[in-house]
Formats: sequence, C-alpha cells, structure tokens
Amino acid sequence: MTKVTSLVLRRMRVPLLVLIATYSISILGFVLIPGIDENGQRWHMNFFDAIYFVSYMATTIGFGELPQPFSVAQRMWATATIYLSVVGWVYAIGSILALVQNSMLKRAIEEGRFTRSVSKLTENFYMICGYGETARLLVHSLNSRGFRTVVIDKNSDRIDELLMAEIPQFVPALLADASNSNVLIEAGLFHENCKGVVALTDSDHVNLKIAITCRLLNKTFSVICRSESLDTEANMRSFRTDYIINPFESFASRLAMALHSPSSYLINQWLTGVPGTRLLDPVTPPRGLWLLCGYGRFGKAVHRFLTFEGVTTRIIESDHELTNPPEGSIKGRGTEAVTLRNAGIADAVGIVAGTDNDTNNLSIIYTAKEQNEEVFTVARQNYGGNEKLFQNASLDIVMEPSDIIAHEILSVILAPLLATFLQQAKTHGNQWACELISRMIAIVGETTPDTWGIEINKEEAPAVFNALQQGQEVLVGDLNKNHLDRQKKLQVMVLMISRVDEEIESGYRLITLPDEDFQLQPGDQILFCSREGERNEISWVLNNRNALHYVQTGEQVSEAWIWRMLSGWKSEVNA
Repeated sequence: MTKVTSLVLRRMRVPLLVLIATYSISILGFVLIPGIDENGQRWHMNFFDAIYFVSYMATTIGFGELPQPFSVAQRMWATATIYLSVVGWVYAIGSILALVQNSMLKRAIEEGRFTRSVSKLTENFYMICGYGETARLLVHSLNSRGFRTVVIDKNSDRIDELLMAEIPQFVPALLADASNSNVLIEAGLFHENCKGVVALTDSDHVNLKIAITCRLLNKTFSVICRSESLDTEANMRSFRTDYIINPFESFASRLAMALHSPSSYLINQWLTGVPGTRLLDPVTPPRGLWLLCGYGRFGKAVHRFLTFEGVTTRIIESDHELTNPPEGSIKGRGTEAVTLRNAGIADAVGIVAGTDNDTNNLSIIYTAKEQNEEVFTVARQNYGGNEKLFQNASLDIVMEPSDIIAHEILSVILAPLLATFLQQAKTHGNQWACELISRMIAIVGETTPDTWGIEINKEEAPAVFNALQQGQEVLVGDLNKNHLDRQKKLQVMVLMISRVDEEIESGYRLITLPDEDFQLQPGDQILFCSREGERNEISWVLNNRNALHYVQTGEQVSEAWIWRMLSGWKSEVNA
C-alpha cells in the first residue's frame, strides 16, 4: 500500500462511515415503511428501488421517477433523509477539501511521483543533496553533457526554483532531508544507474552523515562531499569518502601556486574552467607584504598557504577573541581607511578581502585602491547574484566558493584523471608549464578547453578495445585524426595516460603528455584536452571499427549489405 492510499484511507475513514451509515439508514427506512398504491393496497419498496431513489435524492438530481405515489409516512421519512444526507455529504465534502489541502498528502503525492520518476531512469545519473548555488551550476553542466541528476533539498523555495529552471532534461526533485537514509534510498541509492552521490548542503554535519550513510549502505559508487571544516574533512576521510572538496583550501592552494608558478596556476584555471568560455588572462601575484582582511576559515587557509610560500602577511580582524589571529594583527574590518593605513597598505603589494560579507569585501577593495592603486586585489564573492558587481570592481582574482566546488566536481566526474594530472603538473616547474600552455593555445585558441577522459574498454571505446584484443597496434596519434579525412588533425591532445602496472607500488603508471607513437593497451585511462565539440569527432574512432581502420590505413570500408554482397560477387568472379 502506498503512502497516498494509506493517508487517504486514514483521513477519510470516518466521513466514509458516516456516508455509509446515512445511506444504509435511509434505504432501510424506505424498505420498511409501507406505501398505498392506486388500488388502496399496501406496498413496500424493494432494496433496488430504495437504493435507486436514495441515490438520486441524496445527489440532488431528483428524477421524480417513482413506482407509486408516497404515503404520508414515506414523505416524512424522505424529508428526514434529505436533511440527513445533506449533513452527511457536507461533512464528507469538507473532509475531502481538508484532505486535498493537507500538506502531508501533497508531500506523499510528490514523493510517489518522485520515486516513480527515479525508478524509470535508464541513463546514468548523480544524486545531488542540497540545491544551492553550487548545485545549480552542477546540474546545468551535467545535464548539458548528457548526465541525468536527481536533487534532494529540504528548502521548498529551492525545489520550486529547480522546477522553474530551464533545463533540457527533467530533473526529479524531492523536498526532504537528505540526511535521512530512507530518503536516500527513495532517491535511488540502490539504483543500478546511480553513479554517485554529491553532498552539497550548507551543513558540514549533514554532508558527513550523507557520506557515512552512503558508505555503509552502498560501496559501489563514488561519494563527493563539500566540507568547509578541516575536522569534518578528516572525519569524512576516515569513512573513505572518495572526494572531499574544501573551497577555502582549494583557493588558498591555487593562490600559493600562482605565486611560485604562475603558468601552473593558469593551466589549473584553464583545465577546470567552463568549456567554450574565453580563456582567462595570465595572473602574476607579486611577492612582498600581503594584507589579509578576515581571519575566519578562509583567512586561516590563505594565511597558512602564503606563509608556507614565504610571503609576509598581516591580518586585519574585527573579532580577535573569536578567531584568535596571530600576534601583531590589526583590529578592524578593513573597510576603514585608517585601519588599512595602520596595517601598512601603502607598502603592501597585495590585499585579500576574505570576509563572509560581499558588501564589506567590495568596500575593502575600493578603500585599498584609493590608498594604493598598484596593490594586487583578491576578493571573496559569497553570493552568486553579486557577480556583476565583482566583475566591474576590476579585481585581479575573484574567489567564489560555489564556482570552485562546481568546477572541481565536474572535473572529478567528467575527467577523473584531471586531479592527478594537475598534481603532476605542479612538480614539473614553471618552464614545463609554459610549454604546455603554448601547445594548448595552439589547439583551443582563445576558448577554455574541454577536458574529459575515457577508458579503453568494451563500453567506452569498443572499436579500439576490440582491435587491441585482436593483436592490432593502436597509437595515440590514431586518435588525433579526422575520421573523414585522416590528413586533418583534430584539435585535441592527450594530457595523460594511466596504465595498470603491478610492479609499481601505487599499482598504476602515469604517462604525462605521451608522444603520438605511444602504443595503447586495454584498460588504459586517457585524459584528453580538446576544443569544444571535438569529443564527438574522436568518438567515431573510439566506437566505429571502420573509422578506426580508415585513420590507421587510409582504406574506406562500407558496412552496407549491398556493398558486402557486391564485394563477395566480385571476389567469386575474379577467382
């Protein structure tokens, strides 16, 4: 029995019993009370006639069809039953209206509709817990790339916003608490096409509970969680959460990277950006005195990474008792000119406005620019709706937590090797990064590249996999040729190949920027970087044996049955 049926039966039990009792008493009375026919003889209604009469009387239809005129007693009983049935129906209709407006019934109907929608999904999908600014970016991006999503949020306004959003594919959404294990099960925790759960709620505690629930109930898919606390992050890791994204730590590490290797920072920004958008300009933060306004979780992360890079920092914090900044910190918000002067804005080379208030952050930057026009500016944008304000503020770097988290999650889902590649890129130095930037620009031009990955297996690259299984040789350069004209190079490059190698302690070997004559093997994981749209071109070679044969040999092969028949007939004739 469904929740809707159970709720209706519970709420309508008494009204239904009242109606049944009203009709039963009315019908019984008409059967028992005698009438007088035209011949003066007594007569009694049978049950059918009584039911027939009470039905059209109680529903106010009033046909007037009677086998005999009523006696006085029958008329008196008819009058009584009229009022009795009216009272019964008024009570029943009132109960029905109250039930229709009942929030529990609406919720039960929505849950039933949601469960049916999830059960009918035949495509791979991700479960998104929490529909804030990060989830909005993620849902739109995943849907545009062919991935379905299922959303859970306990805020009705956010669910309504999702239902009103212009998304090509329908997104099942449920108004519920994602920390409840039963809710996660209804949302497809055990669905065969569920590829992962992404916990993006505003509470680290809720995200932790989601991670624990997923790991205890289903260990087959990936769990991606947002965490803004180092303690919660450590707890998540203890439950083997696959990916934990801390926007403050991520940004602070990127800022530190920009200081010691601007080219590596630029590669990171390009490869995790939105494909098709304009490439970001190079950023070169100066070394010297940096002012950090705000010493919360974000300020602490930036201070720790900059200190590790050997950069001199000075903290500006209004609440020293709460945040406990290091000795020598300046008390104030940073929006006041006198506070910035006391902190040494005239001698500073950079300033970070990292409070949780966008208005204050913009005010800090504006005040700092008035006193030092050359200062390098970094500001934290907390609310996505203020994007235009921060764009017009002429900032050198803008830190938006929701944007950082969304891009990192997309890179994890669409290109699992990307995070590994970016870690490898840090170790190669600035010169290597500059050469890679030149190669990337030659491929993608002025637009952000599309970064994605595949594995050489039956599902993702059947043509290449089968060729390798048959002992044929497939090179990296074969994937870089147009399936219609092999002389044309595709705007694509292979960034990394991960290959299983039991002789290595990690269990796999990483090949960064392999040459075109590098031979592929079954099971290889390949990370691509290409111009937007080139992915579809490569898919021909990966999935179609004839396209693969053509780019390797230059020979065109047709699979049309007429061509095969003619080819066979010609072979017999020639023989």
